[in-house]
Amino acid sequence: MAQSSIGCSHYKRRAMLLTPCCKKQYWCHYCHDAQENHRLVRKNVITIVCSNCNYPQEARNTCRKCHVIFATYFCQKCCLYDDTAKGQFHCDKCTICRVGGSQNFFHCDVCNMCLNIGIRETHKCIENSGRDGCTVCLEEIHSSRMDLTVPKCGHLIHTKCFESLKSVNITQCPTCRVELKSIM
Repeated sequence: MAQSSIGCSHYKRRAMLLTPCCKKQYWCHYCHDAQENHRLVRKNVITIVCSNCNYPQEARNTCRKCHVIFATYFCQKCCLYDDTAKGQFHCDKCTICRVGGSQNFFHCDVCNMCLNIGIRETHKCIENSGRDGCTVCLEEIHSSRMDLTVPKCGHLIHTKCFESLKSVNITQCPTCRVELKSIM
């Protein structure tokens, strides 16, 4: 029997999260955060609700009642469900799931961030730079879903922000004023 994918614009899945903070059902933490005045810590979710039979149960990938599989990718540690293939993998050091295939990334212990394997030998480490904000928009880098550009100076910038700087002829890193040349 074919199952239709459901969920929100962020994730396709067949289970809703029962949020421990406000006791409401949401498809994902992004949907929750857009509606509430606080952020959902997805790892704190312990109960989910099957969207097929509406049965509440502990976070797992197969419904205890109707046996529907909630998602093709499931991470017990992050309580992450997704039916769209994105090369998802869990990094224990980052303590979150990442996308793009584990074979394409390495975790830099100094930067405290998973980075593209192509810059393993050439990137400049800046201690805990993965926990800083983008040098342009200041959005948190660590859990961002946007692609990154890593200039030679080592400060992390969203690729979209990097392109915006180039489009207005800004040629220096906003943080350190070093010439913006990407190594990635």
